[in-house]
Parts: sequence; C-alpha cells; structure tokens
Amino acid sequence: MKYPKVLISIFLLVLIISCKTQDNKQASDNYAIVIHGGAGNFSINDIPESERANYIDKLNEALSTGEEILKNGGSALDAVEKSINILEDSPLFNAGKGAVFTNAGTNEMDASIMDGAKIDAGAVAGVKRIKNPISAACAVMEKSKHVILSGDGADYFAAKIGLDTVSADYFYTEKRWKQLKRIQLNEKNKLDSKMGTVGCVAIDKKGNIAAGTSTGGMGNKMYGRIGDSPIIGCGTYANNKTCGISFTGHGEYILRYVAAHDISALMEYQNLSLKEAMDEVINNKLKNNGGDAGAIGIDKEGNIEIVFNTTGMFRASLKSDGTREISIGE
Repeated sequence: MKYPKVLISIFLLVLIISCKTQDNKQASDNYAIVIHGGAGNFSINDIPESERANYIDKLNEALSTGEEILKNGGSALDAVEKSINILEDSPLFNAGKGAVFTNAGTNEMDASIMDGAKIDAGAVAGVKRIKNPISAACAVMEKSKHVILSGDGADYFAAKIGLDTVSADYFYTEKRWKQLKRIQLNEKNKLDSKMGTVGCVAIDKKGNIAAGTSTGGMGNKMYGRIGDSPIIGCGTYANNKTCGISFTGHGEYILRYVAAHDISALMEYQNLSLKEAMDEVINNKLKNNGGDAGAIGIDKEGNIEIVFNTTGMFRASLKSDGTREISIGE
C-alpha cells in the first residue's frame, strides 16, 4: 500500500519528536556529586573542635558550588573544576593555598581532570605558581594537544593563557610550615598522616561523568617527586561506560596498582558493581600491600560510593533527590 507523502512526513515528524522525548528522558533531571578532602589514620578527636566546623563549612561550600552547576544543567566537568577550586583556595586542605612543603621548603602541586564522555584528560605536575592547578589541568585538556605538562613549562603555559598565577609566598601557611618541621624532626602528630589531597566526581543531567584530583603531594617529599594525582588511571579516571574515580592516600601504592583505572576495568570486564570494585582495589589489593588509601566514585547510574582503608576521610556528597551527607571522620 502506498501512503501519501504528507502522511509519511507526519509520521517521520512524530518519530523525530518521540526520539527527542526519549533522549530527554535519558538525560532526565538526575545528577550527583561527591568530593573528598583527604584520608588518613586519624580520628575526629584529633581535630581541634574549633576547626571541625570550618572543615564542614568548606566541604559544604564546595558541594553547593557543584550542585548549583549541575541542577542548572551545567556539565560534570565544570562542576568538578569549580568544586575543587573552592578547596584549593582554602588553607584547610593539601591543595592550592594549603599545599604542604617539600623537604626543600617549597610547594610543588599536581592536578588532573578527566572527561568520561570523550575519554579526554589533562594534568599538571610539579607546578609552583598556578593558583588553581585543577583549572590548569582542565586547560591542558581543552587548549593543548597534550595530556600532562610539568614544572616551569606548565607554569608558563598557565600564565600564557591567562590563568591566575601567584608568587611563591601565596602558598605559605604557618600550619604547613610547622608540619614540615615536625616531620623533619620525626615528631609524632596524627594529623600529619592525613593525606589532604582533594578530589571530586560528578555525573550531570546528560549522564556524562567527570573526575578530578588536586594535591600538594606528600609532606617533606623529595625535589621533583610526582605522585598519583596527576597520573591518569592512577589518581583520577572517568569513563561514561563505567564510573568516575578520584583517589587520596599513599601515592606510591596508588601508582603501582594503577588504582583508579583498575576499578573501572573490574566493572567493565568482570561486571563488578562500583562498590565491589572499589572494595577489591582499596581493601584488598592496596591494603594487603601496605597502601593507605581512600577513593570516591560515581557509576553510570549515578550511584555514589566512598571507600577507604584508613581510620578517617574527609568527604561530602549529594544527589538530585535531596540526599546530602558530609563527614570528616570514620
């Protein structure tokens, strides 16, 4: 039977509208975001009571920053970058303003970000003048043909494209300087074990996942040391097919086990859930080999997981259904 062209046109128009409706349903209004501010072997009682509220407030501010972007239809990438910016600008965390000192008394920072939709990534390592290393990592991904830039080259790149750069004394905080001296004198302080690396993972309304990590590294580290945070697949990984992951902890172990990608691979090739994969990597592989670590993750369905094998971890999360959690202890 032959149909008039007008009926065919109407049918095709209805089909197109139906497909667009399905796409919108897939995009939906669902989103989620999770952040961390470091893990370590400490307890809530090790943190002065006067400081606890400050940590909670800053984690909440970072969370709200990402939430505002996501609920208004913004991208997971933007939410991750801007949320981490809040933590980088605070002296409370080991990233940006609060970066720890190397054994030479300098600050050398690392950061990375990954786009799970495009499997694209950017990172900077050993930077000394960039106010917000996560933004530099994002710029490397979006404005260069490379994945990682390091040292003076990364600092020059950031300045050339107009990112905020600062003098070395911007990163000086009395708290971190005293921490360096304690470590060098081998004085014990439980909070010195807190690896204050910051990170964020988000999934937006389109179902795209992004992950990012920023750090000052290890206190009293050797000159030029680079940890897991700027290495894609180790401290950071995102793939829309599986999950987004950001790590914190003893970077040398996270590096050796390519921990973030391993979680994604376990999900993709062994059909493990996000929780199962994170448990396997963090509570079995890393823990059994002496690696103290924690990670945050979001899978393609928007499920949030936070797993750590230390006694404490700074973390916060929220979902579009109104679920909101913030904790700085066990």
